[in-house]
Amino acid sequence: MNRPESVAPVPPHVLRSPRARAGERRADGQAGFTLLELLVAMVIAGVLIGIVSLSIGGFDRGLRFEAERLAQLLSLAREEAQVRGAPIRFEADADRYAFFIWRERRWRPLADDRDLRERPWMQPTRVRVERADGRSEIEFGRDQVDAPFVLQLRRDAASATIVANGLGAFEVR
Repeated sequence: MNRPESVAPVPPHVLRSPRARAGERRADGQAGFTLLELLVAMVIAGVLIGIVSLSIGGFDRGLRFEAERLAQLLSLAREEAQVRGAPIRFEADADRYAFFIWRERRWRPLADDRDLRERPWMQPTRVRVERADGRSEIEFGRDQVDAPFVLQLRRDAASATIVANGLGAFEVR
């Protein structure tokens, strides 16, 4: 068969399907990435950057979380003291903290309250209470107004402070 001279011959790579050509390298030796491969690489890089950024300052975030939770528990203890009509005290050491209620002329643990039960710190924590009257206890009574205080939590180089104004507001700094 003779081909007319006006029609150019079809290169062999055009006759093959795109799937058959996918594994081939270009004639100039360059290989490229598909859009899907680039997107997967970007997602992996994003996940790794997120993990690294979360791990930096992890102790500070853990202490901040505990300070926020403790501020909420102190607010709850203040309300419980008013509702129950009995003083509630907060006590803490390096390993744990707990709330106690004044019953039968002595301080007893609040074992019947799942929110105000004794809890361990996530890590050993130094606790310091500052009050204007010099006392180091935190007690909530039946009154609407309590003594203001500053509760400092320290762990390694991290610290968090809970400031109570005596009127029921607890702020974490």
